[in-house]
Amino acid sequence: MFALIGTAVDAESVRRNAAVIVEGKAIRAVVPADELREYGVDEVYGGGNHIVVPGLINAHTHVAMARFRGLGEDLPTEEWLERIIWPMEQGWTRKDIRKWAELGIREALANGSTTINDHYFFANEIAEVAERLGVRAFIGQTMMDEVDFPLASPEEGFRFFRRWLGRSELVTPVLAPHATNTVSLDLFRETAELSEETGARVHLHLAQSRAEVEGVKKRHGTSPVGLLGKTGLLNEKLIGVHGVYLGEEDFSRLAGAGSTLVHCPTSNVKLEGRTINLEKLLDLGLNVALGNDSPNPTGILDPFLEMRTAGIVANLTAGKPHAVPAREIFGMATLFGARALGLRAGLIKPGYLADLVLINAEKPWFRPMENLYSLLVYSARGSDVEVVVVDGRVVYGKGEKTEKG
Repeated sequence: MFALIGTAVDAESVRRNAAVIVEGKAIRAVVPADELREYGVDEVYGGGNHIVVPGLINAHTHVAMARFRGLGEDLPTEEWLERIIWPMEQGWTRKDIRKWAELGIREALANGSTTINDHYFFANEIAEVAERLGVRAFIGQTMMDEVDFPLASPEEGFRFFRRWLGRSELVTPVLAPHATNTVSLDLFRETAELSEETGARVHLHLAQSRAEVEGVKKRHGTSPVGLLGKTGLLNEKLIGVHGVYLGEEDFSRLAGAGSTLVHCPTSNVKLEGRTINLEKLLDLGLNVALGNDSPNPTGILDPFLEMRTAGIVANLTAGKPHAVPAREIFGMATLFGARALGLRAGLIKPGYLADLVLINAEKPWFRPMENLYSLLVYSARGSDVEVVVVDGRVVYGKGEKTEKG
């Protein structure tokens, strides 16, 4: 049993001078720090100049794409894909994937992500690395059948899913059709049936490009969201990513179905020059989580950077300042992500998963320590992370324990 001491902040409350006590895989209690001795904890991390937050949930990643960081910078998106990404992906080996997945996961952990939701090829290798490093990981093997891309065969996607279903406490397999313009109706329906049978999440790219939306309209006479409705995927288990070319009716349908949209503003603005109107989507009641997407194009797997970008860009798309409160942005990176994945996480409460992050706030950019939500969204950065706890175990730490019992 151990404790993290600092100002405990989640989407519901701020508790100063708090001790978050971890026992086993869960949070046992949250008490005033001066009462901690009554609990007989073995180790204590943090102190007065620290902040304890729920683990940040990176709801859309491609961790192994750290291999491509910085490559093809400033090329148009299609040229970047055709000249850089696709040819290099064809050359992946299992050894290479393990190497770069490890680098990407270590980067995510070091910057405060306790959970990743990863969508890529060689999912089995990525899952093995994730389990070894101790990150909580939802992993899907990318599936496509409308384009010739052997790494994304549906057979391998379903094989991976069944291989890992119920196998690990940390790694949960998801179903990962690529996008609405690269997957057939039959494959979508097969995916929906398996999701219904097993309760699995379905993670896919959704209206991330104008070409995707136009292609779906031409082939199926509907929008990408309409297509998902036709195939039985429009429900609370759906996690769609990007949505930058969807209309308000589509967003309303997603909200009404209880689906989640993952917002990746850095990637959206860099690749497409546009993104969603976050204020409108939250007003519709849509569950919106946050994701870093790939280290190329975003540059870094840092959820604090993504929160800051989301808050700033929300003002631009709404055409006014203070469009989305910092507290709600913080909730997207924690509680809303947990909701998307069906986790009892995202809040600092007894009984919740002990997925926690300790931040060293003894830095100039944390002064004054008054508006904690603003500090976490607009001032904090991944390098401020001192300790990361996943499933009740310290999996990353660069600080010293303050006490041993």
